[in-house]
Amino acid sequence: MMNRPTFGGAAKAAALGLMASAATAGLAFAEEAAEAAAVVAPVANKGDTAWLLVSTVLVLMMSIPGLALFYGGLVRTKNMLSVLTQVFMIVSLVAVVWVLFGYSLAFTEGSGSLNAFVGGFSRMFLAGITPDSTSATFSNGVVVPEFAYMAFQMTFACITPALIVGAFAERIKFSAVILFVLLWVTLVYFPIAHAVWYWAGPDAIGDAAKALAAATDDAAKKTAQDALDAVTGNAGYLFQLGALDFAGGTVVHINAGIAGLVGCIMIGKRVGYGKEAMPPHSLTMTMIGASLLWVGWFGFNAGSNLEANGVTALAFVNTFVATAAAAMSWLFVEWATKGKPSLLGMVSGAVAGLVAVTPASGYAGPMGSLVLGLIVSPACLFFVSTVKNKIGYDDALDVFGIHCVGGVIGAIATGILVSPDFGGVGLTDYTIKPGSGSPGAYVMADQVIIQIKAVLYTLLWSGVGSAILYKVVDVIVGLRVPVDAEREGLDVAEHGERAYNM
Repeated sequence: MMNRPTFGGAAKAAALGLMASAATAGLAFAEEAAEAAAVVAPVANKGDTAWLLVSTVLVLMMSIPGLALFYGGLVRTKNMLSVLTQVFMIVSLVAVVWVLFGYSLAFTEGSGSLNAFVGGFSRMFLAGITPDSTSATFSNGVVVPEFAYMAFQMTFACITPALIVGAFAERIKFSAVILFVLLWVTLVYFPIAHAVWYWAGPDAIGDAAKALAAATDDAAKKTAQDALDAVTGNAGYLFQLGALDFAGGTVVHINAGIAGLVGCIMIGKRVGYGKEAMPPHSLTMTMIGASLLWVGWFGFNAGSNLEANGVTALAFVNTFVATAAAAMSWLFVEWATKGKPSLLGMVSGAVAGLVAVTPASGYAGPMGSLVLGLIVSPACLFFVSTVKNKIGYDDALDVFGIHCVGGVIGAIATGILVSPDFGGVGLTDYTIKPGSGSPGAYVMADQVIIQIKAVLYTLLWSGVGSAILYKVVDVIVGLRVPVDAEREGLDVAEHGERAYNM
């Protein structure tokens, strides 16, 4: 999202001087000056700021401890500590990379035609960000502190590569994880985040459209039209297409899910896979982790609105009902097909529901989200059991079957559930100012096609890019631990520690 201009003490003094002069000239002029000053320098609302900071903490909680415990409980005892270490290290590494150059590559304007695919370096080392600088939201004249926006997006960058490691858990070198994540966030995550989420902001589009409407002669209209085209074109490739992804169905889940599938295939199966029993060592830990994920996901989805308003509440409710429906759906389907209702199935269904509703959370209505939750679990269950067993790939913690498959279903369904006919909020036309609440043109078939294009783009960029990066890492440090180390367990072999000393 494009950064808004910052106005310091000098600008405020000038505005006060202008208003004082206006008072002598007449009340009407003073009101115009005050209105103009308000448009030029919007101030961040304290409630919006507080909610965004709380959401940032909630999303961090999703990674550590949520995801770490969820994944850790699913592996064998001898690999518990290795998973905890990998997740904690990834969060720490990506947070550092984000403030050095990641935020700039994802959320600033790039160079020329490259801007559709990746940002530039204007915010490298967080240059230019101060406590007074602001970022646009999705409403005209509403901003949030840029530090808050930067930190919120940082948590998304941290959790996405951490999701990947579940696919090849229990057999990858720790050094390979570090190198792969460093390369992957730089060459895969940041460009996709930019392509999906970067845009000029509602005020820039609304102001340019307003200038076009006010133009009176052909020359002025052409100039204004060029300006409007430049502003609307100042966005990521998928944003320009009109792809809808409220909180990360493509950027986070499909992106990580396909990278996980490629990784588990290239690294190979665990020693003894298909011949030895490999049950989760602590479903208690997994349930605790899943619960923390669900709670944290309210920040993930509702926080993505950036403001504290009705759409935030809608995303909050959708996150609640879709997850509950998906947990029940998985449990009952598994109960019917396998004879017993399992805790593992229920928490897996909850995560599938969270994944699916992520792109739709701010667009769909509660009943649409409920249906989405009911549908996604059987589909994911089919992939993590039938498809995985049929093909034979060792996706240890079902990253592809839940995150990628659930993300694809949610991303495409968003194009349907956004329809007001199904209780959705419809599209917003930001060329009408104020754009917030202004209805845009919506054709379901067209929007679904756009959503499919966004899915394919993400699958190809991440899938191909990840395959190349895995190969590079394999050449440099090697991907897989020796067989003896794998049999001993990564806790001792890689870290010299044990999760449990009993």
